[in-house]
Amino acid sequence: MLSGMTGFARREGALEAWTWSVEARSVNGRNLDVRFKGPPGFEGLDRLCREAAQKTFQRGQMTVGLQAKRAESFAQARVNVEILERFAALSAGLVEAGKAVMPRADGLLGLRGVIEIGEEEDDPAVKTKIETAMAKTLQEAIEALHASRLAEGAALVPVLAGLIDKIEGLIGLAEGHAGQQPMALKERFQRRMAELTDVAISDDRIALEAAVLASKADVREELDRLAAHVEAARTLLADRAPSGRRLDFLIQEFMREANTLCSKSASGALTTVGLELKATIDQFREQVQNVE
Repeated sequence: MLSGMTGFARREGALEAWTWSVEARSVNGRNLDVRFKGPPGFEGLDRLCREAAQKTFQRGQMTVGLQAKRAESFAQARVNVEILERFAALSAGLVEAGKAVMPRADGLLGLRGVIEIGEEEDDPAVKTKIETAMAKTLQEAIEALHASRLAEGAALVPVLAGLIDKIEGLIGLAEGHAGQQPMALKERFQRRMAELTDVAISDDRIALEAAVLASKADVREELDRLAAHVEAARTLLADRAPSGRRLDFLIQEFMREANTLCSKSASGALTTVGLELKATIDQFREQVQNVE
């Protein structure tokens, strides 16, 4: 099951007066890099997030954010009795002097400073229960992100398989042109010798030149190794273990053989196939950058 490295997931949760949401996203990365941002007072979730990610993923840059909110109804209201008594005493003097009517309770409570609003202190047991519930939602978001990355991997499989098929076809074309290499080099050698008819050349020199040209004409080893790399690539695509790194290394070997093939080419036809092979390998490399 090929896994990609790009994905997104969102999960929500609620308990008591708390509600929260978790968003997890990832993009390509050579190694696993996890960044977590959570609400104040729940710092322990950072460690839980990293542990869960390390158990699930091997590569990719991950960003996980947890936003939480507590309902305002849990805010604690308190009457400042001292200030209330001062207002009451002041109003009583004015009432006795006939300068004011007896104040009502709602009027006194509406005066500045009489009602104080403060956050309710969290019970440690309740906070632990909230953090446990948040951790569960966090785990669900990471699992959903994993499913999203697997879906990307499933979409990549036919693309990668198609490029491998194209590489195999180009190797077949190269084999056909490679069979004409000796004849092309022989004709080139004969033309060169004809140009040097007025120059004395020893038999040893002629034998050396012929050996060099024959060595250059032989691309059998390069084609055999390319064919072996094709089979290795198909095996990696079918592997259930993460194969992105191994595919990266295999692509380097693909490109090394393709470069050697082009350098040994003695004909325009083989060079054209070699260049097309290199372009296709490069396309394969770009797609593999998305594989975990």
